[in-house]
Amino acid sequence: MINYQDLSLRRNGRVLFANASGSIHPGWKIGLTGENGAGKSTFFAALQGTIGVDSGKLERPGVWTVAHMAQEVTALDRKAIDFVLDGDREWREINDALDTEQDDHKLADLYGRYDAINGYTAPTRAAKLLAGLGFSEQQQQNNVRSFSGGWRMRLNLAQALMCRSDLLLLDEPTNHLDLDAILWLEDWLNRYTGTLVLISHDRDFLDATVDHILHIEQQKMTLYTGNYSTFERTRAERLAQQQQAFEKQQLEKAHLQKYIDRFRAQATKARQAQSRIKQLERMIDIAPAHVDSAFSFSFREPHKLCNPLVRLDEVVAGYGDKKILTKVRLNLSPESRIGLLGPNGAGKSTLIKTLVGELPMISGERVVGEHARIGYFAQHQVDHLDMQASPLLTLTRIAPRVQELELRAFLGSFGFQGDRVTTTVENFSGGEKARLALALIVWQRPNLLVLDEPTNHLDLEMRHALSMALQDFQGALVVVSHDRLLLSACCDEFLLVADGKVMDFEGSLADYATWLKKWRAEQEVLAKQQATAAVAAPVVESKPAAAASSGKKPNPVTLKAKVEKLEARLHALNAKQAELIGLLNGSEIYEPKQASKLKQALAEKSKVDEETHQVEAEYLTSLEQLESL
Repeated sequence: MINYQDLSLRRNGRVLFANASGSIHPGWKIGLTGENGAGKSTFFAALQGTIGVDSGKLERPGVWTVAHMAQEVTALDRKAIDFVLDGDREWREINDALDTEQDDHKLADLYGRYDAINGYTAPTRAAKLLAGLGFSEQQQQNNVRSFSGGWRMRLNLAQALMCRSDLLLLDEPTNHLDLDAILWLEDWLNRYTGTLVLISHDRDFLDATVDHILHIEQQKMTLYTGNYSTFERTRAERLAQQQQAFEKQQLEKAHLQKYIDRFRAQATKARQAQSRIKQLERMIDIAPAHVDSAFSFSFREPHKLCNPLVRLDEVVAGYGDKKILTKVRLNLSPESRIGLLGPNGAGKSTLIKTLVGELPMISGERVVGEHARIGYFAQHQVDHLDMQASPLLTLTRIAPRVQELELRAFLGSFGFQGDRVTTTVENFSGGEKARLALALIVWQRPNLLVLDEPTNHLDLEMRHALSMALQDFQGALVVVSHDRLLLSACCDEFLLVADGKVMDFEGSLADYATWLKKWRAEQEVLAKQQATAAVAAPVVESKPAAAASSGKKPNPVTLKAKVEKLEARLHALNAKQAELIGLLNGSEIYEPKQASKLKQALAEKSKVDEETHQVEAEYLTSLEQLESL
């Protein structure tokens, strides 16, 4: 259990929160929320033990293993899969020791520990983590140095998840993920049995993963039971009650002060007046209900509209000779409000780049309307900002004839007020840079908005403001986003990008989550079948697969023979498993003189377990095919 009593934390001399007390029980999943700078990351550092507390106590069990998602990663000449395996520190320690240890007795002990922590399955578990976060098999073998910053953050996340932790600390894990990776992460976290503390600006993600909210506001830390939606309702009710109590107290104080002012000078009333003064002094002030000021902006009305704005006809999109999407047909009118869905790597960004003209088509036709004005927000839009310029200077370059007062008012709606409007961009946080990049697009009055992950780094208030502004936007919208609240609020239709095609998706985002799970399961079965075929490659067994891939029905006789053969192999493998388990359950094999035999038995059991898993998957697939015939 994590206990904090009268806890106070400061940063750069500023009090973040003070006198906080409470407990976080094992297995709880906590969403840590609060405005930027409230102290969320500082509390994380205190939980990790990297900083001390200013006063009070913060205690957690010393035997707990703590995993956290690092916010930076060095450009290493190390394979991605090995980088992720480093997350399981005990596995890495034993694995490295096995390569150098010569003493048979110590080797036997190492192999025993290796088996106890399921060491033989660690590479498979690491590969599954990377696959869930969008890394292909080829990418898993690439060096960390070869990945961009966003993909390195995914590697950091995978490394944290690889650790067999008691306490998992995740700071904005969804910032660099697309929707399908977020849905995968939700499932993973729901299966996690340890204690989770999570910082996120994604409401749906918090709702799906946490059961408590720890909220930092006005230098106070308050624990709420329930997910984020429950927290919002509870907090709103509390603020309403607080405001009522504040107003009631103000009336009472005014009444007392009026009495004091009226009778203080009268000798006959002096005692009563002094009593009222003491009563007023003893009264504990109730603060007025405070809600952090929200951003508020709107898209300026486009100068002109045309129909169509952009049309793609029989387009083949890709890079060079590599085709990613084929036969793409898309007609964007001013009323179009489209959300793009699809697995990672399926071609959503390729479609967007082709749509805005950034990526040349391989073939087909792209027609742009005479008055089309495209506002394009790319995933890495912030990288194109002038880091040495201020928001005011950046906007002045775009609108040199507009008065400074008008520019300042516009930037103020995006949170750039006071000194921030003249501060250079290099000193901004990721969220502030994203707000500025968005403001520059809004200023140019586009009639077609193409947004590729526009909410990365934006906090909850700014995401809400963007959602409200997009609902009132008087033009066409095409958006890729992992923010389901934004998609559901702003899009009238969804297009599914998958298997080299762009097609209508008739369903909700919940339906898409179901589709995605089914698609992943099919891909996993297909990958196992391909792996098995690559190893064995028997002529007879490959015929059903070949027939299935060509659209022909497999031969029932051949398929039945395959099922019987696989069933017999399963029986043999199960018998071998039982034999090895009996051997490993005995005590003799763990004697020092039996070290080499133990090593051989453990290696053989791992090999048998892996083959059993593959054969069982192929058996079930073949049996299902046979039953369908």
